[in-house]
Amino acid sequence: MTSVLARLHRNPLPEGSLSIGLGLVVAGLTQYGFLAIAARALGPVRYAPLATFWSLLFVVGPGFFLPLELEVSRAIAARRARGDGGRPLVIRAGVTGGALLGVLVIATAIASGPIDQRLFDGDPIMVWALVAGLCAYYLEHLTRGTLAGNGRFGGYGVLLGSEGLLRMLLCLALAVIGATIAGWFGFAMVMASFIAIGLALAGRRGLLLPGSPASWGELSRALGYLLVSSVLSLLLLNGGTVAVQLLATPAQEAAAGRFLTARIIAFIPVYLFQAVPAALLPRLSRLAAEGRMAEFRKVILELTLLVGLLGTSGIAVLTAFGPVASHLLFGAAFDLGRFDYALLSAAGAVFMVGTVMYQSLVALSGYERATAGILVGTVSFVVVTAIGSQLFLRVELGLLAGAIASSAVMAILLVSLIRTRARLDTEPRIAKAPSA
Repeated sequence: MTSVLARLHRNPLPEGSLSIGLGLVVAGLTQYGFLAIAARALGPVRYAPLATFWSLLFVVGPGFFLPLELEVSRAIAARRARGDGGRPLVIRAGVTGGALLGVLVIATAIASGPIDQRLFDGDPIMVWALVAGLCAYYLEHLTRGTLAGNGRFGGYGVLLGSEGLLRMLLCLALAVIGATIAGWFGFAMVMASFIAIGLALAGRRGLLLPGSPASWGELSRALGYLLVSSVLSLLLLNGGTVAVQLLATPAQEAAAGRFLTARIIAFIPVYLFQAVPAALLPRLSRLAAEGRMAEFRKVILELTLLVGLLGTSGIAVLTAFGPVASHLLFGAAFDLGRFDYALLSAAGAVFMVGTVMYQSLVALSGYERATAGILVGTVSFVVVTAIGSQLFLRVELGLLAGAIASSAVMAILLVSLIRTRARLDTEPRIAKAPSA
């Protein structure tokens, strides 16, 4: 017990977690403000397409562009360890991400009819908002990766916090003027992202220092694996609402909105924990690049211990008070039971453990191992959801099964990779660049 307390006393959180965490607290509170205002302004039925849009955007946007952030962050951190500038790398990443954005926009345009009718209940504004959201997330994740890789976590926090605050204010303005079309609330989400990017970059110098030329291999070697694992992992995190919308009967047309309100409350610990991965990857990448595997292992152990304690506490609190919070924020029409919150919060707790495993594998360039773990989790989610019968229960059990399967597989593969690297890293892997 004494050793446990000693580990926690040393503050196992990576540098920058607190700055990002502050931004996430603001973003989290305003996220609930946005959804609560929209839910009351639109009502359960009209709110359901917005809930689906919210979840789909958080699957597709970060799903495809979070790998860009991770690789830019990792590669700039590694360059800084060598005394090298990151401008060529960011330019190369921008071209790569821009090409991917073009493919996604074209694909969305081709599939706009089915997307509009099946997911958005015939609201064409939502499709345009989705396209704009893809553009926003491309720019946002490129910006976040550049900020994190350079250790500018204050700017990262500003981006997160201002984005959430602006979303809530724009949503409030729509509610005040009596807007009842869900698509305009979707556009409010996206416009807030563009403005927040500008605020985060305003006045920040030295982000794009000159450096050695960046080859395609410095990024593209990992982007394929990261792209697949990112989309699948965010499908596990956010795809439950989309699954509810697709599986709901005509008599359950408000089900997606009810599920989203419960999920975002049950996943409060997961949302706040996002501060840790953003700061964790640069730290682990630097340790791995310098061959400091003993310290690498210690960071993972301490974080896993911390996550286990927080996750267990979160399950108890959210099971007891989740339904009360939902009733106060969204009204009686969105209520779900304590058992729903128990399953969802348990899935969230396991997801946090899996996040530590995933970031650790990426820092060690174990991209194929991380992808394998997420793939196993996604298959587990689909299988368990498919064999169920009760709408909410089948999706909740699917999320829990997917989280357990992916976290367990990644943990096993991480232990093996750390042992391999520890045998190889008998000397520091990096020598400082000679002074000019």
